[in-house]
Amino acid sequence: MHEKIIILDFGSQTTQLIGRRVRELNAYCEIAPYNKFPFGDESVKGVILSGSPFSVNDAEAFKADLSEIRGRYPVLGICYGAQLMAQSAGGAVEKSDTREYGRARLHVVDGDDPLLGFIRRESQVWMSHGDTSTRIPDGFRVIASTVDVALAAYRIEDEKTWGVQFHPEVFHTEQGTGILDNFLAVCGVKKNWTPASFIETTVRELKEQLGDDKVILALSGGVDSSVTAVLLNKAIGKNLTCIFVDHGLLRKNEFETVLENYEHLGLNVIGVDAKAYFYKELAGVVDPERKRKIIGKGFIDVFDREAHKLSNVKWLAQGTIYPDVIESFSITGVTIKSHHNVGGLPEKMHLKLCEPLKLLFKDEVRKIGLELGMQPHLIHRHPFPGPGLGIRILGDITPEKVRIAQEADDIFITNLRAAGLYDKVWQAGAILLPVQSVGVMGDERTYENTIALRGVTSTDAMTADWAHLPYEFLAKVSNEIINKVKGVNRVVYDISSKPPATIEWE
Repeated sequence: MHEKIIILDFGSQTTQLIGRRVRELNAYCEIAPYNKFPFGDESVKGVILSGSPFSVNDAEAFKADLSEIRGRYPVLGICYGAQLMAQSAGGAVEKSDTREYGRARLHVVDGDDPLLGFIRRESQVWMSHGDTSTRIPDGFRVIASTVDVALAAYRIEDEKTWGVQFHPEVFHTEQGTGILDNFLAVCGVKKNWTPASFIETTVRELKEQLGDDKVILALSGGVDSSVTAVLLNKAIGKNLTCIFVDHGLLRKNEFETVLENYEHLGLNVIGVDAKAYFYKELAGVVDPERKRKIIGKGFIDVFDREAHKLSNVKWLAQGTIYPDVIESFSITGVTIKSHHNVGGLPEKMHLKLCEPLKLLFKDEVRKIGLELGMQPHLIHRHPFPGPGLGIRILGDITPEKVRIAQEADDIFITNLRAAGLYDKVWQAGAILLPVQSVGVMGDERTYENTIALRGVTSTDAMTADWAHLPYEFLAKVSNEIINKVKGVNRVVYDISSKPPATIEWE
């Protein structure tokens, strides 16, 4: 069992980011709801208290009894976490006359403090708070300040307990990684969380968990399911059967290309051509949510049918990753998302669930894939939605519309790769709009379809900015689509960010 840091989640948007930063420092950590501390787990070496959307003075604020944690483990409170410790120790936290949002200059008062040792006396930090501590409890010592906040960082005497008002996990805090690293040193946690150690441990655990049982896996062609497949193949070999369903809404030549890639990896893959079935089910359906449900149900039905052709299958493997797990437990009691990549299958087929990546962040999954020897082009692929082009063709779906969307998308993606821009974009694709407009080709009037190109930059898909692709590049792609894709006479580029828009159009 890995030694670990527990991050207690009080609802902050950056809780996952704290986890990623700790993992980047090769220390293992897990995120737990603020009211579910794993008492009795002897592998816990330290605790981080996250920020929160609430003020500690709000009636609905998330509160935790810290008396059994403080003094027993090293503790680092961040923003709300720091104020909660101060308030629960008898200090006063009140609305500030000067709210701090954004960059601030931190002045380190105590350069010998273990948390702020090796940190520059003056540096930039990222603040995001409307409250401030107006009365410091007994035993609390100020170790850093900003112009507007006297208690920007504190230490509790005779304890390995600290609070910082700023966010060390955020990129804009210049010394943030160093501060977190100092905290890990105080905790004495082993920094042995590496891709190689994860693979070694997981393969051993999978062999113990699965024995000689048969396992099936739904492949999508994406990173998560592909890495899951290769990891399982390393552990149980021929006892793994992968099923790859072509619902007719994949990228151009995707079905053949993916099957070829998997063959090179030595995987046992069954490819299922179900295009006709899905086109029939989707005929005339315009509503985006209905389309998603039809595609999801159709996938389950096809997968179930294929799986029943196999004998003695006991497990369903899925490429669930840690953000999926975190979003599935909501600290407010309301689930944010239900996450089963092939929802309903385990229950329907009476199978046990195997999710070997469920403790990994997306960037860690990619590192694991590379460590497993997978080709970079498989690992660094753009995300592609489960319903595929079904949500990139606005309105009803027909084979002819799929052809147009596939060909336009192929030109866009091929040009991104050729121009060296593919890896600078998080996600890109072509959307076929239910809009026709007048054009001129040769001397003839046309009345044809419009393609919208969508390219975004992001780190986690929670927020995204439109990719500022060069005009010359967009002009080339537009010209090529209009000249080569029959049925298109106009191309536009989507310059909406998320929020308020979403990455996909439906």
